[in-house]
Amino acid sequence: MDVQEVLRFADEMVFAKTGEHLDDLQKAILLGVWEGQKYSQIAETSYCSEGHIRNIASKLWKRLSNVLGEEVTQSNLRSALERQQVFIVSSNFGNDFLHIGNVNVCKDSQSPEVPKDRSPSTPTSDTSKPQTRLDLADAPHISSLSDRTSELATLEKWIVQEKCNLAAILGLSGIGKTALSLHLIQKIQHNFEYVIWRSLGHSPPLETTLKNLIQFIANQYPPNPPLPRGGEEGFLPSSIPERISLLMEYLRKNRCLIILDDVQAILSSGQLAGNYRPDCENYSILFRQIGETTHNSCLILNSWEPPREITALKGENSPVRTLQLKGIGVAATEIFRQKSLLNPEQWENLINTYRGNPLWLKIVATTIQELFRGRVAEFLKYDMLFLGEELAATLHPQINRLSELEKKLISQLSREVNPVSIEQLLQDADLSPSELFNGLQSLGRRSLVETEEQENETLFNLCPVVRQYVILNPVC
Repeated sequence: MDVQEVLRFADEMVFAKTGEHLDDLQKAILLGVWEGQKYSQIAETSYCSEGHIRNIASKLWKRLSNVLGEEVTQSNLRSALERQQVFIVSSNFGNDFLHIGNVNVCKDSQSPEVPKDRSPSTPTSDTSKPQTRLDLADAPHISSLSDRTSELATLEKWIVQEKCNLAAILGLSGIGKTALSLHLIQKIQHNFEYVIWRSLGHSPPLETTLKNLIQFIANQYPPNPPLPRGGEEGFLPSSIPERISLLMEYLRKNRCLIILDDVQAILSSGQLAGNYRPDCENYSILFRQIGETTHNSCLILNSWEPPREITALKGENSPVRTLQLKGIGVAATEIFRQKSLLNPEQWENLINTYRGNPLWLKIVATTIQELFRGRVAEFLKYDMLFLGEELAATLHPQINRLSELEKKLISQLSREVNPVSIEQLLQDADLSPSELFNGLQSLGRRSLVETEEQENETLFNLCPVVRQYVILNPVC
């Protein structure tokens, strides 16, 4: 049997016995094992962790064992399926047969009834779940996820139980937005018919993004038959409003999960947070439509800052939600263990200083390993906050996109040793109340300013890493 025969044969055998088809991940595991791949290789091409692949594979082997009537394992998959095919072909006698593909399978008394006028490979609505079609070609390699149990549970509740239309995952570069989204897909993908990942890192025009989404959901790539609507390439409307309207039709008819990564790339530099680049302004129409209208799907946005519609539409009882990612706290100790750092009694100091940002902690841990053989105490005795070129490079594009108002305000905050009040900032920064409020609000949306409550007054401050960056790289 060739690979496609294997997938078709195994899928139809399982359906004949259980009434359910194999999902895309199970098929990927079958394909990989048949071709001699290790679980780690399958995990990499499927954008999953190796542990998740092993767990799904274990359940798959048990299911195939029940279906085939013999023990199926990773090592004997090929021989087990080949034996079963020979058995089926040689057992082609009697009157009680179920036609599967090019072979006849003796029906089990517990097999689901298949209507005579439809193929067993077409599931009936009441006996099978919709298969999930995945398009993760744009997704990066999935990395390990530090403890984000609470955040995953929150997102799952919003999206699966409360059916929110749009969720924005926000935070500084390196905080873990992309990793969180990839692991979320593993948890909830089977609640959707389509899962699509697209990166906006190169600021694609909205026309291109809409075209890609519609093509995948409609399964309409040339030379497939055209959609009912005419237009570009015979299957797409030519105007953006019509394309948005067509996409919304699909989002109502199907349960789709769409993840747009690096959304900040379509937002403008030199303005307050959330404003669009002139050539990407029309994305606001798409986000507002998805956030405000009724449909069966969900859009996830990963961004350094929220587009302006999100801040206006979000709310606890709204179909639009935002999750501001914070540092990972004590879970960061796993990073230090992986880097073989010493002096664990000092690790909390590092976590607090670098605010639990996984990327920042990995960078500083590498420095400690390379310069001090992993001795954290020796690194800390110099009583300085070390950025290094790598860490500074992660902050540069985020600071560089600030408006002149924000640059003035962040420069003033970098000179303050302790958290300061609005009243004090009004005096020191020489800004009007309106300017100060706008600047602080925008810096907060960019996760660049911290707040704390003290005696019924809100105080503002910069985290140590951002302060050190601004001191070393004056912005105005």
